[in-house]
Amino acid sequence: MSARKGALPYAGASDIGLVRSGNEDFYVVNPPLFAVADGLGGHQAGEVASQIAIETLLGNAPKRADAKALGRAVRAANAAVIEGAQTGLGRAGMGTTVTSAMVEGTHIAIAHVGDSRAYLLHLGELTQLTQDHSMVADMVRSGTLTEEESRVHPNRSVITRALGSDPNMLVDGFELDAAPGDRLLLCSDGLTSMLEDRDIETILQTAPSPAAAVARFIVAANEAGGQDNITTVVVDIEGSSPVTAARPTANPAAETAVPHEGSGRWIGRVAWVLVAMAIVAAAWYSAYAYARSQAYVVEESGVVAIYRGVPGSFLGISMHWLEAVTDVPVAELDPITAARLKSGIRVDGVAPAFSLAAGYRQQVEPSVEPTTAP
Repeated sequence: MSARKGALPYAGASDIGLVRSGNEDFYVVNPPLFAVADGLGGHQAGEVASQIAIETLLGNAPKRADAKALGRAVRAANAAVIEGAQTGLGRAGMGTTVTSAMVEGTHIAIAHVGDSRAYLLHLGELTQLTQDHSMVADMVRSGTLTEEESRVHPNRSVITRALGSDPNMLVDGFELDAAPGDRLLLCSDGLTSMLEDRDIETILQTAPSPAAAVARFIVAANEAGGQDNITTVVVDIEGSSPVTAARPTANPAAETAVPHEGSGRWIGRVAWVLVAMAIVAAAWYSAYAYARSQAYVVEESGVVAIYRGVPGSFLGISMHWLEAVTDVPVAELDPITAARLKSGIRVDGVAPAFSLAAGYRQQVEPSVEPTTAP
């Protein structure tokens, strides 16, 4: 599976497919940055959005494999796509997915929005690194739809998060360590909608180089129907393995010594209990303080509601508080926003949440004001 001598350890390509009249995908192969963007919004919109996103990402990407910094670059790309639509570069409603990676030796940082994907072939086994931000993916995760059913579901193309639709868009970001000889794949859904994971795994396992893998992916996706644009980027992971903390060498004296029974052991146990309690208390307080600084909007009884905090709970205690309900009917909002509101749209504070709700009010008639919760 390793690349031939002299072959580049990375490659990318994009193909129009067999059905579409234009290619709305864009990608970048500029080590250590690699990314794929799948434009949304139709001709003269999707391709503009994906190009703006990739060019902005390229101009703002960090020099190191830093997921937080890469996430900031993706948010800058989101702002650029929104501004492009407002200034007439492209069209209103245009958007794009972005799945990006910084590869530094065996260390990888990922920043991701949408339903393009990142995979890692690690020690010969394929793992999907990213989660799709789509309606059918949410249904699969909730158990209401199987993976097989999702591939033919009529709403499989409805995504719940994309660049260009929300100034407060959240980016999935994380870092991981791979092993030398692993392969990273970034791809648009034009590949994953045509090929199953086992087929993707086989091509990554057997292709002699990233360029060969990219070529095989495009051929295989077109042979399966080529229903969408097909874009793939493959990177061979090189360099040394990440350093693993060495296990301390046992002290022979400690192994043969008999622990002293009595007060010393009892005091030690009490100390550990107190330390554990202090850690839990500190963690709870930190979680509480963080939750108070956050907010989200969510569908509740068919309308938009505003909460301070974060969804879910910590140590069994809910970390959200109802701030306001509105008369904004979710059913009258655009389908992507309505889908996202089912699970909640998180923002950094109550003020941005009210601003977001105000934006939703402008989408429906008549305009309505938030009603403060009792």
